[in-house]
Amino acid sequence: MVDGKPRKLLAQASRNGYYFLLDRTNGQHIVTKPFIDTLNWTKGLNAKGQPIPDPSKFPSIDGSLVSPASGGATNWPAQSFSPDTGLLYVGTNRSFSMYYVTDTDDHPQGWGGLDTLAGSDGSALLAIDYKTGNVAWRHEWPAGWGPSHMLSTAGNLLFTHNGTNFIAFEPKTGKILWHTGVTGPITAGPISYLLEGKQYLTVAVGDMLYTFTVNQPVR
Repeated sequence: MVDGKPRKLLAQASRNGYYFLLDRTNGQHIVTKPFIDTLNWTKGLNAKGQPIPDPSKFPSIDGSLVSPASGGATNWPAQSFSPDTGLLYVGTNRSFSMYYVTDTDDHPQGWGGLDTLAGSDGSALLAIDYKTGNVAWRHEWPAGWGPSHMLSTAGNLLFTHNGTNFIAFEPKTGKILWHTGVTGPITAGPISYLLEGKQYLTVAVGDMLYTFTVNQPVR
Protein backbone atom coordinates (compact mmCIF):
# COMPACT_ATOMS: atom_id res chain seq x y z
CA MET A 1 0.00 0.00 0.00
CA VAL A 2 1.42 3.40 -1.05
CA ASP A 3 -0.52 6.58 -0.24
CA GLY A 4 -3.50 4.43 0.67
CA LYS A 5 -3.53 2.61 -2.67
CA PRO A 6 -2.31 -0.89 -3.59
CA ARG A 7 0.71 -0.69 -5.91
CA LYS A 8 2.84 -3.26 -7.72
CA LEU A 9 6.39 -2.35 -6.77
CA LEU A 10 10.01 -2.92 -7.69
CA ALA A 11 12.61 -2.30 -4.95
CA GLN A 12 16.38 -2.34 -5.38
CA ALA A 13 19.44 -1.25 -3.44
CA SER A 14 21.74 -0.26 -6.31
CA ARG A 15 25.49 -0.39 -6.81
CA ASN A 16 25.50 3.42 -7.01
CA GLY A 17 24.54 3.72 -3.32
CA TYR A 18 20.87 4.62 -3.77
CA TYR A 19 17.76 2.64 -2.82
CA PHE A 20 15.03 2.88 -5.46
CA LEU A 21 11.34 2.06 -5.16
CA LEU A 22 9.35 2.18 -8.42
CA ASP A 23 5.89 1.30 -9.63
CA ARG A 24 6.77 -1.73 -11.72
CA THR A 25 3.78 -1.32 -14.04
CA ASN A 26 4.89 2.07 -15.39
CA GLY A 27 8.32 2.90 -13.92
CA GLN A 28 6.99 5.79 -11.82
CA HIS A 29 9.37 6.92 -9.10
CA ILE A 30 8.15 6.53 -5.51
CA VAL A 31 11.29 6.63 -3.31
CA THR A 32 14.97 7.33 -3.94
CA LYS A 33 17.26 7.42 -0.91
CA PRO A 34 20.97 6.84 -0.27
CA PHE A 35 21.73 3.83 1.92
CA ILE A 36 25.43 4.60 2.57
CA ASP A 37 26.45 7.87 4.23
CA THR A 38 29.74 8.15 2.32
CA LEU A 39 28.00 8.57 -1.06
CA ASN A 40 29.38 11.69 -2.75
CA TRP A 41 29.15 11.33 -6.55
CA THR A 42 25.88 13.25 -7.00
CA LYS A 43 24.56 16.77 -6.42
CA GLY A 44 21.12 15.45 -5.47
CA LEU A 45 18.05 14.15 -7.30
CA ASN A 46 15.92 15.46 -10.12
CA ALA A 47 12.11 15.55 -10.11
CA LYS A 48 11.97 11.90 -11.27
CA GLY A 49 14.14 10.72 -8.37
CA GLN A 50 17.15 10.18 -10.62
CA PRO A 51 20.63 11.02 -9.25
CA ILE A 52 22.31 14.09 -10.79
CA PRO A 53 26.04 13.43 -11.33
CA ASP A 54 28.47 15.93 -9.80
CA PRO A 55 31.03 16.98 -12.46
CA SER A 56 33.60 17.66 -9.74
CA LYS A 57 33.66 13.88 -9.12
CA PHE A 58 34.43 12.97 -12.73
CA PRO A 59 37.90 11.44 -13.35
CA SER A 60 40.65 14.07 -13.37
CA ILE A 61 44.41 14.26 -13.88
CA ASP A 62 44.92 14.90 -10.15
CA GLY A 63 42.37 12.24 -9.18
CA SER A 64 38.83 12.42 -7.84
CA LEU A 65 37.85 10.67 -4.61
CA VAL A 66 34.46 9.00 -5.14
CA SER A 67 32.16 6.83 -3.03
CA PRO A 68 31.02 4.22 -3.62
CA ALA A 69 34.09 2.64 -5.22
CA SER A 70 33.83 0.98 -8.63
CA GLY A 71 32.93 -2.29 -6.89
CA GLY A 72 29.71 -0.65 -5.75
CA ALA A 73 27.93 0.10 -2.50
CA THR A 74 26.49 -3.36 -3.12
CA ASN A 75 26.91 -5.72 -6.04
CA TRP A 76 25.57 -8.88 -7.72
CA PRO A 77 25.00 -11.07 -4.58
CA ALA A 78 21.28 -11.69 -4.02
CA GLN A 79 19.27 -9.24 -1.93
CA SER A 80 16.16 -10.55 -0.19
CA PHE A 81 12.78 -9.03 0.70
CA SER A 82 10.53 -10.31 3.48
CA PRO A 83 6.82 -9.42 3.18
CA ASP A 84 6.46 -10.41 6.85
CA THR A 85 8.85 -7.70 8.09
CA GLY A 86 8.56 -5.24 5.19
CA LEU A 87 12.37 -5.12 5.05
CA LEU A 88 14.86 -5.51 2.21
CA TYR A 89 18.13 -7.15 3.28
CA VAL A 90 21.34 -6.20 1.49
CA GLY A 91 25.09 -6.41 2.10
CA THR A 92 26.88 -3.08 1.66
CA ASN A 93 30.29 -1.38 1.42
CA ARG A 94 31.16 2.21 2.31
CA SER A 95 34.17 2.29 0.00
CA PHE A 96 36.10 4.87 -2.05
CA SER A 97 37.89 4.92 -5.40
CA MET A 98 40.33 7.44 -6.86
CA TYR A 99 39.55 8.05 -10.54
CA TYR A 100 42.36 9.46 -12.69
CA VAL A 101 42.57 10.65 -16.28
CA THR A 102 45.75 9.11 -17.68
CA ASP A 103 45.24 9.73 -21.41
CA THR A 104 44.51 13.37 -22.22
CA ASP A 105 44.35 12.82 -25.99
CA ASP A 106 41.14 13.94 -27.71
CA HIS A 107 40.66 10.30 -28.75
CA PRO A 108 41.91 8.25 -25.76
CA GLN A 109 42.48 4.53 -25.93
CA GLY A 110 39.69 2.82 -23.97
CA TRP A 111 38.26 5.16 -21.35
CA GLY A 112 41.65 6.77 -20.85
CA GLY A 113 41.78 6.53 -17.07
CA LEU A 114 42.72 4.63 -13.94
CA ASP A 115 40.60 3.43 -11.02
CA THR A 116 42.37 2.81 -7.71
CA LEU A 117 40.67 1.54 -4.55
CA ALA A 118 41.25 4.24 -1.93
CA GLY A 119 39.92 2.69 1.27
CA SER A 120 36.69 1.99 3.12
CA ASP A 121 34.68 3.31 6.03
CA GLY A 122 33.37 -0.19 6.72
CA SER A 123 30.78 -2.74 5.64
CA ALA A 124 27.38 -3.73 6.97
CA LEU A 125 24.30 -5.86 6.53
CA LEU A 126 21.37 -3.44 6.21
CA ALA A 127 17.65 -4.01 6.71
CA ILE A 128 15.88 -1.32 4.68
CA ASP A 129 12.22 -0.36 5.15
CA TYR A 130 10.93 -0.76 1.61
CA LYS A 131 8.29 2.00 1.92
CA THR A 132 10.65 4.76 3.10
CA GLY A 133 14.20 3.64 2.29
CA ASN A 134 15.12 4.13 5.95
CA VAL A 135 17.52 1.65 7.56
CA ALA A 136 15.56 -0.26 10.22
CA TRP A 137 18.65 -2.01 11.61
CA ARG A 138 22.25 -2.68 10.63
CA HIS A 139 24.89 -5.24 11.53
CA GLU A 140 28.43 -3.96 11.04
CA TRP A 141 31.08 -6.40 9.80
CA PRO A 142 34.31 -5.63 11.72
CA ALA A 143 36.35 -7.71 9.25
CA GLY A 144 35.09 -5.56 6.37
CA TRP A 145 32.88 -8.06 4.51
CA GLY A 146 30.38 -6.30 2.25
CA PRO A 147 27.98 -7.52 -0.47
CA SER A 148 26.75 -11.01 0.36
CA HIS A 149 23.92 -13.36 -0.58
CA MET A 150 20.70 -13.22 1.47
CA LEU A 151 17.84 -15.63 2.08
CA SER A 152 14.85 -14.48 4.16
CA THR A 153 12.15 -17.02 4.99
CA ALA A 154 8.56 -17.23 6.18
CA GLY A 155 9.92 -19.21 9.13
CA ASN A 156 11.30 -15.94 10.60
CA LEU A 157 14.94 -16.46 9.64
CA LEU A 158 17.49 -14.51 7.62
CA PHE A 159 20.58 -16.33 6.33
CA THR A 160 23.78 -14.70 5.07
CA HIS A 161 27.56 -14.88 5.56
CA ASN A 162 30.59 -12.76 6.40
CA GLY A 163 33.22 -14.53 4.33
CA THR A 164 34.11 -17.15 6.95
CA ASN A 165 30.80 -17.86 8.72
CA PHE A 166 27.29 -18.83 7.61
CA ILE A 167 24.88 -16.94 9.88
CA ALA A 168 21.19 -16.96 10.80
CA PHE A 169 19.67 -13.66 11.98
CA GLU A 170 16.32 -12.79 13.52
CA PRO A 171 15.03 -10.70 10.57
CA LYS A 172 13.02 -8.15 12.57
CA THR A 173 15.80 -7.15 14.95
CA GLY A 174 19.14 -8.32 13.51
CA LYS A 175 19.88 -10.60 16.46
CA ILE A 176 22.25 -13.45 15.59
CA LEU A 177 20.55 -16.80 16.25
CA TRP A 178 23.14 -19.27 14.93
CA HIS A 179 26.38 -19.42 12.98
CA THR A 180 28.90 -21.95 11.75
CA GLY A 181 32.30 -21.67 10.11
CA VAL A 182 32.72 -22.38 6.39
CA THR A 183 35.84 -22.56 4.25
CA GLY A 184 35.28 -19.41 2.19
CA PRO A 185 32.77 -16.93 0.79
CA ILE A 186 29.33 -18.02 -0.38
CA THR A 187 29.26 -18.07 -4.18
CA ALA A 188 25.49 -18.41 -4.75
CA GLY A 189 22.34 -17.61 -2.79
CA PRO A 190 21.37 -20.22 -0.16
CA ILE A 191 18.23 -22.28 -0.73
CA SER A 192 15.92 -24.24 1.59
CA TYR A 193 13.70 -27.21 0.79
CA LEU A 194 11.61 -29.93 2.45
CA LEU A 195 12.43 -33.58 1.73
CA GLU A 196 10.62 -36.53 3.32
CA GLY A 197 9.40 -34.35 6.16
CA LYS A 198 12.80 -32.85 6.98
CA GLN A 199 13.87 -29.25 6.29
CA TYR A 200 17.24 -28.68 4.64
CA LEU A 201 19.38 -25.62 3.94
CA THR A 202 21.99 -25.77 1.15
CA VAL A 203 24.62 -23.17 0.34
CA ALA A 204 27.45 -23.02 -2.23
CA VAL A 205 30.86 -22.16 -0.76
CA GLY A 206 33.58 -21.89 -3.39
CA ASP A 207 33.37 -25.13 -5.38
CA MET A 208 31.61 -27.04 -2.58
CA LEU A 209 28.06 -27.43 -1.28
CA TYR A 210 27.20 -27.38 2.42
CA THR A 211 23.84 -28.83 3.50
CA PHE A 212 22.36 -28.40 6.98
CA THR A 213 19.22 -29.74 8.61
CA VAL A 214 16.92 -27.14 10.16
CA ASN A 215 14.90 -27.77 13.32
CA GLN A 216 12.26 -25.10 12.74
CA PRO A 217 10.20 -24.71 9.55
CA VAL A 218 11.79 -22.39 7.01
CA ARG A 219 9.03 -22.43 4.32
